[in-house]
Amino acid sequence: MSKPNQNEHSNLKESPQANGDIQNTQGQYRSISPPASPVAGTLDDEQFSTYFEENIPIPDDVTKTFSFRKLWAFTGPGFLMSIAYLDPGNIESDLQSGAIAGFKLLWVLLVATIIGLLLQRLGARLGVVTGMHLAEVCHRQYPAVPRIILWLMVELAIIGSDMQEVIGCAIAFNLLSVGRIPLWGGVLITITDTFVFLFLDRFGLRKLELFFGFLITIMAISFGYEYVKVGPDQGELLKGMFLPYCQGCGTPQMEQAVGIVGAVIMPHNIYLHSALVKSRQIDRRNNEEVKEANKYYFIESTIALFVSFLINVFVVAVFAEAFYKKTNKEVNLQCNASGSPHTELFPMDDNPLEVDIYKGGVVLGCFFGSAALYIWAVGILAAGQSSTMTGTYSGQFVMEGFLNLRWSRFARVLLTRSIAIFPTLLVAIFQDVQHMTGMNDFLNVLQSLLAWQCLIALGISCLDVSCLSGGVSNNRPALLIEEQPAYDT
Repeated sequence: MSKPNQNEHSNLKESPQANGDIQNTQGQYRSISPPASPVAGTLDDEQFSTYFEENIPIPDDVTKTFSFRKLWAFTGPGFLMSIAYLDPGNIESDLQSGAIAGFKLLWVLLVATIIGLLLQRLGARLGVVTGMHLAEVCHRQYPAVPRIILWLMVELAIIGSDMQEVIGCAIAFNLLSVGRIPLWGGVLITITDTFVFLFLDRFGLRKLELFFGFLITIMAISFGYEYVKVGPDQGELLKGMFLPYCQGCGTPQMEQAVGIVGAVIMPHNIYLHSALVKSRQIDRRNNEEVKEANKYYFIESTIALFVSFLINVFVVAVFAEAFYKKTNKEVNLQCNASGSPHTELFPMDDNPLEVDIYKGGVVLGCFFGSAALYIWAVGILAAGQSSTMTGTYSGQFVMEGFLNLRWSRFARVLLTRSIAIFPTLLVAIFQDVQHMTGMNDFLNVLQSLLAWQCLIALGISCLDVSCLSGGVSNNRPALLIEEQPAYDT
């Protein structure tokens, strides 16, 4: 650990505004935000651009309590964050939960979503209060060894999530093309169009956010159609959602409950949210503006996660109502009667039906017509495409934050996509589209385990910068922390 340079401290005292520092009666404090570049518009600044080509201005409003205009200005980051709650890994966890446990695990989904909301709130507060996202704070606050361990664990979570997302897109392409596009072909298509979509923010940040909103709308319509088509028992649904009990549940149901938690609470998504909130113009030296931003971001996140929760409930309810306690033999006979070409997926035995994203679409087509299959595939494609894009943003923020990278935008996108995509491509080449269930279950449990390290890092960082109290602690300015030496990079 290196000691602070005396000349640096002298310069900080002489120019507090340029470096984000102030002097008060309690001692010297330093902003944990990076010092402003002395020359605006330099080549280095231009190269180090990601999601923040522009900052959205917040309109002035005399209303002190609530303003819809301000809520609209803050709307965007929460919905991008909520896409991680709707990725193909979540959808597969939902449908397996319904098929294995019926409505009995809906309360686990509800509790996991509420916990996720609280964690996302902490991540957003950290970004608002400090002007830095969680990976940058970890780089600033932690010594090299724990910092690298944290980075490797988050990268592992991103790779696992990306495998689910890209494979989900590939399965959707396979279903929509009636098997003509193989799994590896779908992966290559997803990689290509993700690179294209990632540069939509060149047309404006709000247009990018509207594009993600459009994809969420497609998911809501697609899975909502399946929900209306099946018509689940509303009484059983409410009982499963608000009665925290699982009668007759065994090991498969308990494994599914752990998988639900891992699918919902994704570590890298908290890093993402803490970065996205930096896209609004907030005076972080004004405590009132900081409090206001935290309030509106929390309202927006609550709305976004409520929408994602409803979509997840649609999927659980469809498979709980239609396929809970169904056997392979029953499904085989129905698929054969409907003329489905996928009858061989379900052996003629009395074992309980096992479904994944691929088989889920097939059984929907067998029982409710081919329209249900294709609409399902469209919803999966929207879920996979949107989550792949936000996952790439997460990878950029995590890598450039932990490693303090100052590469060009394209180089960082290429590196972060390559790290996550090569394992996925290998799986697509050597694994059959019909046998992905075990991999998804393992990855969801892995996410559940890795969520703890993110929780610890987030908790320590928030305590350091007082974001738990909304940015105000001991009457000190919101984004300042007590002076301490920075660690060597």
